[in-house]
Amino acid sequence: MNLKMKFFSYNLADTYIHRLSGLTKLICFLFLSFAVMYSYDIRVILAVMVFSILLMRVSLIRYSQIRVMVIYVLIFVLTNAVISFLFSPEYGVTIYGTRHAFARVFGISLTYEQLFYQVTKFFKYISVIPLGMIFLMTTNPSEFASSLNGIGVSYKAAYALALTLRYFPDIQRDYHDIYLSQQARGLELSNKAKFLDRFKNSLMIVIPLIFSTLDRVELISNAMDLRGFSKSKTRTWYTSRRMNRGDYLAIGVSALIFVITVCVSIFINHSRFYNPFI
Repeated sequence: MNLKMKFFSYNLADTYIHRLSGLTKLICFLFLSFAVMYSYDIRVILAVMVFSILLMRVSLIRYSQIRVMVIYVLIFVLTNAVISFLFSPEYGVTIYGTRHAFARVFGISLTYEQLFYQVTKFFKYISVIPLGMIFLMTTNPSEFASSLNGIGVSYKAAYALALTLRYFPDIQRDYHDIYLSQQARGLELSNKAKFLDRFKNSLMIVIPLIFSTLDRVELISNAMDLRGFSKSKTRTWYTSRRMNRGDYLAIGVSALIFVITVCVSIFINHSRFYNPFI
């Protein structure tokens, strides 16, 4: 599978991030995500985003591996920004309590307050992308499942989550195979075709992909039943990792960032929103 097809798959490497326990990475991901989601202070959001990008560099995750995801998320975020502005063009004014208009477009006043709110919201969504990529691409699914089971999560639920993470690259591989097969049969899916034609032709990929997915689910279910899965109350794990000093350090740093975010909102901004207009 080429590099583009390794999107969302486990990226094997020997880095500090990879050596952390799967449970540790989940806890850190939740702490940092909660910090970003709680605060509307663009200074905090940008700081977390820069920190996350640095972690991506440490994890040896290349942009070519996440380019497709970045493009889709940018399209979603920009669409969300446009729709939210059209439905509530004065929401920023309501939040910050002032109004500084600088232009008027199609009868709608553009204010610095609304622009600042939209920019903050944009970076708020964007800053979560590196965190999710780091978690997904540096966590061995089996090791992550064993870590969850080690803290009391049912091994059935943990194993189901591991299968879900493992299935991402399988879907990509099936999609790529079907894509090449349909092109070999003369179905035009390149940029040469019109957008509507490519959209209709893409359905010829989605339908076989759905059926192959259902076949794979049935195959895995039968295999697990034949091997007596879920018959016992406990199970052993082939891959497991104990938490060490590095894990506790990572959790401590993530928790500290979350606490600082909450303290900035409560004691400095006196609100979840940073108001530069006062």
